[in-house]
Amino acid sequence: MAVEPKVELDDIDWALLTALQQEARLPFAELGRRVGLSPPAVAERVRRMEEAGVLVGYHAALNPQAVGLELRVLIDLTTTPQQYPKVIPFMEQCAAIQSAHHVTGGTSFRIDALVTSISALEALVEQLSLYGQTATSIVLSSPIQKTVLVPPPLS
Repeated sequence: MAVEPKVELDDIDWALLTALQQEARLPFAELGRRVGLSPPAVAERVRRMEEAGVLVGYHAALNPQAVGLELRVLIDLTTTPQQYPKVIPFMEQCAAIQSAHHVTGGTSFRIDALVTSISALEALVEQLSLYGQTATSIVLSSPIQKTVLVPPPLS
């Protein structure tokens, strides 16, 4: 069963969200020019979407290699539910871990991490191995990386 969104989004809302995802620093006047609304009307829509939890933050995008994070890795961690109260706080505090997904299938978590070197990867895998069995893949390239959410298709 699908979960209903907290707020109904129209085409103008999606146009605002698309523009903000591409360039979060756009002033309300420029956003309004793009969607045909006044700056106060844009501000009200953005405020409504923030309050509804649709817009959850504004972020700068960094190039990992430019700051010394040379390797992106995917680590499958297979563990038991009894380990979750220990491994989840570890993953939250670990700077190398960018995301962790609790997944179906034989694996418990699919972890996306950025590390500086093979030795840093080895140390991370060693730490995660305290919680269960790991299987690691080094990302060679990422030909598709979508960072902008678009409106879902009408069903």
